[in-house]
Amino acid sequence: MTDVLPSEDACWAAFEARDRAQDGRFLVAVITTRIYCKPSCPARRPRRAHVRFYADGAAAAAAGFRPCLRCRPDEVARDAAAVARAAALIAAAEEPIGLEALAAAVGYAPHHFNRLFKRATGVTPAAYARGLRARRMAAALEEEASVTQAIYAAGYGAPSRFYEQADARLGMTPSAWRAGGAGVTIGWTIAATSLGPLLIAATEKGLCRVAFDEDEAALARRFPAAEVVPGGDPLATLAGQVVDAVERPGRHANLPLDVQGTAFQEAVWQALRAIPPGETRSYAQLAAMAGAPAAVRAAGTACGANPVAILVPCHRAQRGDGSMGGYAYGLDRKRVLRAREGVRERK
Repeated sequence: MTDVLPSEDACWAAFEARDRAQDGRFLVAVITTRIYCKPSCPARRPRRAHVRFYADGAAAAAAGFRPCLRCRPDEVARDAAAVARAAALIAAAEEPIGLEALAAAVGYAPHHFNRLFKRATGVTPAAYARGLRARRMAAALEEEASVTQAIYAAGYGAPSRFYEQADARLGMTPSAWRAGGAGVTIGWTIAATSLGPLLIAATEKGLCRVAFDEDEAALARRFPAAEVVPGGDPLATLAGQVVDAVERPGRHANLPLDVQGTAFQEAVWQALRAIPPGETRSYAQLAAMAGAPAAVRAAGTACGANPVAILVPCHRAQRGDGSMGGYAYGLDRKRVLRAREGVRERK
């Protein structure tokens, strides 16, 4: 639980919507029943006048309330602490930790903890470990004198272990990464959507730029070392799927991407892609999912630096009080995208 409560209006809106994303941020106490619940509790909603909000179970209990037997709110804090401890163990380990050992270390059954960890972070413990190592590799490639040194600095036991999955993680070869993508050919097109013209650009690896209100010149300025050419039939197929994702957000969430950012930016983008359609996350939650709970402002900046609108759904990010926050392509577009997913905005 957090010691800082969202506003009462934001708490009530989350409680009314049974927003699972807000579980763990506060508790809802009902003065007529003397019980406290998590925001997503499936029980019938009381009148607002009968509701109080507390930061955690200890505060609610001190006020004379007892935990709900239906939603078991105290388990949220225990589960969150277990996930945080497991993430710390993964980050500190020199060698991969097996699921059974990791679950035992935090006091859970393996399969249950695997589901719990994925629900909290969007990925399994194994995928979290791979992503963490990949981010370390990305940072090391920028700092070390050679690719081999970077591989060992990132924690790989041998170069072969890195190269087994390098293309899937980085979207390009390590040498191209170090050269800033020089020598890459980028195809582009501009597609019509209900939200306005959309620039869609891709390398042979995947989509590298999806943005409203941009054109070929903007793309060339963004990738000055690349060869920028009109896209052909393969891009047309990909562009059609991107447009479909604009009109019906949540579809085509796994289209191939070829994007670059800092290690923290990529962690935030991964966290954004893990948010289910129709749900939202605060910048504080994104920072925590990216492994840096104090970097709330940086999480917002990472959302703004997102190179592929819609596909990395930064429209699902919002402020801690439930308001939308900013959006690179205008709040009107963000509002429409969220409405299409069924997000209820704070009044």
